[in-house]
Amino acid sequence: MFKIHKRITLATVLMLSTTSIAFSQTKKAVYLDKNAPIETRVKDLLGRMTLEEKAGQLNQINYGMFTGPDNKVDGEQKKLDLVRQGKIGSFLNTLGVVKIKKVQQIAVEQSRLKIPLLFGFDVIHGYRTLFPIPLAEACSWDMEQVFQNSRIAAKESAASGLNWAFAPMCDVSNDPRWGRVMEGAGEDPYYGSVIAAARVKGFQGNLDGVFDILACVKHFAVYGAVEAGREYNNVDVSRVAFYNKYLPPYTAAIKSGAATVMTSFNVFDGVPASGNSFLLTDILQNRLGFKGFVVSDWNAFAEMIAHGYAEDKKDAVYKALKAGSMMDMESRTAIAFLPELVKEGKLTEAEVDKAVGAILYYKFKLGLFENPYKFLDEKREKENVFNAENRKVAREAAKKSILLLKNNNEVLPLKNPNQKIALIGFYANSKPDMVDMWKASADAHDCLTIHEGLKKQFSNITFVDGYKQDNSTSPELINQAVKNAENAEVVIINIGITGNLSGEDKSLADIAIAQGQVELLKALKKTGKPIITLVSSGRPMILNEVQGLSDALVQCWVLGTETGNAVAEVLSGKYNPSAKTVMSFPYSLGQIPVYYNHFNTGRPAGEPNAKEKPTDFYSRFHDIPNEPFYPFGYGLSYTTFNYSNLKTSAPVMDEKGSLSVSVDLQNSGKYDGEEVVQLYIQDVTASIVRPVKELKAFKKLLLKTGEKTTVEFKITPNDLSFFDQNGNSILEKGKFKVYVGGNSRDVLAALFELK
Repeated sequence: MFKIHKRITLATVLMLSTTSIAFSQTKKAVYLDKNAPIETRVKDLLGRMTLEEKAGQLNQINYGMFTGPDNKVDGEQKKLDLVRQGKIGSFLNTLGVVKIKKVQQIAVEQSRLKIPLLFGFDVIHGYRTLFPIPLAEACSWDMEQVFQNSRIAAKESAASGLNWAFAPMCDVSNDPRWGRVMEGAGEDPYYGSVIAAARVKGFQGNLDGVFDILACVKHFAVYGAVEAGREYNNVDVSRVAFYNKYLPPYTAAIKSGAATVMTSFNVFDGVPASGNSFLLTDILQNRLGFKGFVVSDWNAFAEMIAHGYAEDKKDAVYKALKAGSMMDMESRTAIAFLPELVKEGKLTEAEVDKAVGAILYYKFKLGLFENPYKFLDEKREKENVFNAENRKVAREAAKKSILLLKNNNEVLPLKNPNQKIALIGFYANSKPDMVDMWKASADAHDCLTIHEGLKKQFSNITFVDGYKQDNSTSPELINQAVKNAENAEVVIINIGITGNLSGEDKSLADIAIAQGQVELLKALKKTGKPIITLVSSGRPMILNEVQGLSDALVQCWVLGTETGNAVAEVLSGKYNPSAKTVMSFPYSLGQIPVYYNHFNTGRPAGEPNAKEKPTDFYSRFHDIPNEPFYPFGYGLSYTTFNYSNLKTSAPVMDEKGSLSVSVDLQNSGKYDGEEVVQLYIQDVTASIVRPVKELKAFKKLLLKTGEKTTVEFKITPNDLSFFDQNGNSILEKGKFKVYVGGNSRDVLAALFELK
């Protein structure tokens, strides 16, 4: 009787369990009700998931790049089997509608709960149509252009099946040795904030259309302050610097609705970012109110072991999730150890549900449960990727990113399309060197070289290399270049570094122009012909020697698909350059880091243009100036602009009011042109030391030749406040200086008081 009774009981339990599972997946599947609130759907789905399935949502692995189907550890079939088992929530580096659809079908047709996957990719400056690198794009000071660039990058990505971009990078950096400066907006926290907001809005739209994808704020936090500009290196900044300099761009991106945040590789206050509760809980969640989900950078959970912060992978994922990290990119720690940690009581299921729920929320938000194939339309992919419309916008973006740094005797623009031009420089005709590591799915052979672009504008142009791909030269190459120059009326030489030395793991100890290129430039200078030097690079370079050998100097950055057309339109004068620097260019390697918004020392060197300087015992270099070679906000035009009559609306500002600032601006040159009018503030005396200048506003205006206008700004108490070491916003009464000009150095000044 007893044995029979036991069998009946087990059978009954199994029958009831099966019935319960079937019932829960059909009759009560609230998560499948598109009319139910997302929060309700998330809660319902979480209640149906096993711990292993929840761990799967936190597991992101690579499927497409860096590994192949024959990889013994991570073969294609093994990854697809994990999808069937609900043990993967997201893939990265899977490209194209056909491939993504194959994987998504397995997730939504063969897994138990039919949870769709997210597909992420580093879309840094375009997907197939390449725009200027973000550092160059920022030099446009044109937020509508920045928005449009991100919008098209999102459109091409979404049309190709992606629904998540690992961008924008919001790291403030003063160090051009760091390869990843190319991904950001430079050295200024205010300007970085404006750029970050425009990029997030461009990627995400309203997150309800077929071209709206998730943005990812990276790298949280302070990754741009890596010591010596060396990738993956240590970071050590004060809390004052954290709140005032590094945090604002991340804040702006999050306040603009960014759905996701990526942790950085570095430590902060001795704790790796992926396991740092101050960054991820105190700041990100509590201070900034972030409700999205946090993804690690590649293998960052496991790298806490190498940092000496975690004992093993189990300890690493425990510390990461406790701190506020969520999705684990590529270290496989969550899928391996999360269920075990919950069963041991080290993690609560509520903590797990918070992380998983944040990821599920955006899968619902994107509409993937209603239509998991929303982004998977082959016809849409063909129509919207690398088309003429996208390339037109990329050309505009590239033109606006080109910096004119010197233009002696108005050698530019080149007005005669028939004049004899000697074009020299290997990079001017090398497609592979035009792209950086973040070229996404672009093909270098689709890019238009400077040589190709100039041939369209100028009928009488000859080309020789002048130097080799490794930047070295030889007597033979120099002789060829000199002969080419001697037979021409003007010489255009393209120097710099390959685009392949821009991006992650592309740090350089020396950012001077290669000696082979300088040697070539010296030989060309001896011909007596006008020299126009074009610098291609993904970072500011040391250009003082080059400037002295050039009649005109143009910073061309890494401009993307439409490089050749953009450069040609600028050199021919069809477009009047308007770009301004967003990083200071160093005078010498030993000067780095150099930036405009520095603090004074107790023995300051004085203003750059001051008539009198201290004679001895002050903060200085004995062999070079303190000031950068090109300051923040600097850039020339083919026309000239005069600033005059800087005024404040009153000498005193009330702490609850505002103050108007006006300046007269006139285009005093020969061409219509755009000028970026910049307003800076200095807090003269404060409870903590404040920078000598801080950008607080700017306006970009087009003025016809001879046109004069009055530019007005409004200063608010928020512009005068700062954060203390505890992150409290402080507004203090006292004297303030306001500066207005065309760059951070050459400005008019006025004084007012806050009472």
